[in-house]
Amino acid sequence: MTASAQKKDPLEAHANAAAAEAAHDARAEVLEQAKESQAEGAATKLEKAEKGATADARKTWHDFEVHVWITNFNSIEFGPWKHQRNRGKSRQFTTDMDIFAEIVENGERTGVLGYRKELWKDASGMDKRLVFKLFSETLNWKASMDMMLGRSVQQTLGAAGFPVTTYSINTSEDDYLVYLERSAYKWPFLPENFSFFLMHGGEPKFYRFRRDFINLGGDYTLIDQHGEHVGHIDGAVLTIGGRWRCKVRGDHADPRLIQVMKLFTGMIVFNRQARRHVKSLARDVRNGRIKPTIQKQEADLYVNPRRVR
Repeated sequence: MTASAQKKDPLEAHANAAAAEAAHDARAEVLEQAKESQAEGAATKLEKAEKGATADARKTWHDFEVHVWITNFNSIEFGPWKHQRNRGKSRQFTTDMDIFAEIVENGERTGVLGYRKELWKDASGMDKRLVFKLFSETLNWKASMDMMLGRSVQQTLGAAGFPVTTYSINTSEDDYLVYLERSAYKWPFLPENFSFFLMHGGEPKFYRFRRDFINLGGDYTLIDQHGEHVGHIDGAVLTIGGRWRCKVRGDHADPRLIQVMKLFTGMIVFNRQARRHVKSLARDVRNGRIKPTIQKQEADLYVNPRRVR
C-alpha cells in the first residue's frame, strides 16, 4: 500500500462512519414517523368510533315515569308493621318517612320517592324544610335531596325578597354534592329556571330545568350548557295525584343526572309551597320576627371539608 493510500484510509473510515450514522438516524426517523402515522390512524379510528357512538346515543332516549300517590294504601307502606320493616332495610328510611311516589321504567316499578313528613308538615319556621329520598324497589337508598334553608334565605334576601330555593343533592353514584338552585333572574309571567352542574372527569357540565312557556301539568325542559334541549318532564293534566313522563337524551343519560331528574320531578309537587315558605322566612328574618337557626343535618352540609378534625 502506498503512502497516499494510507493517508486516505482514515478519511474513508471517517466518511463511512458518518454515512452509517446518518443512515441509522434516517432509519430511526422513518420508523418514528411510521409509528406516529399508525398512532394517528388509530386515534382517528377511535375518534370516528366515539363520534359514531355519540351520534347513535343522540338518537336514543332514556324514559321513565313518576306516579304520585294520594293515599298511603300502597304495597310499600300499607300493612301491619310495614314501616318498621322498611326501616330495617335502610337506615335512610327514617321514622317520619312518607313514600308519596313511584318510579316506573319499561312498565315496571324500579324505585320510590319519599319525604320526611314531620320536618315539612309538623315543623315551622327554620325547622320546617324539605328532605326527599330516592329508594330502589327493594328500598335500598339511592339519593337524597335537602332544602338548604340557610342558603335559600341568603339568596332570597339578596334578591330583595324574590324566593330563591336551593337544594343539596347527594347521590350514590357520585363523590360530589350537586346543588340545584332556582334562578333569581325571572321576569313576571316568564318561566322559572333551576340550574345545577355535574362533574365529569374533573370537568363541570352545566344544566338547567326551564319551565315550559305553555305549561299545564308542571312541564320542564332540560337544557345543557350549549343551549340544546336534552330532556323533558311532561306532566299529565287530568290526574288526581300527579303523573310525569320524563326522558333524557342518550348521550346525557348519566345515572347521576337521571337521579337528579327523578328527585326534581318529585319536588315539583311541593314547589309552590317551598317558594312561599322561603319567601315568608326571609321576610320574617328581615323584620326581626324570628331568630335564624340552622338544623344540625343542614349545618353539616356547610362544614369546611379542610378543617382540622
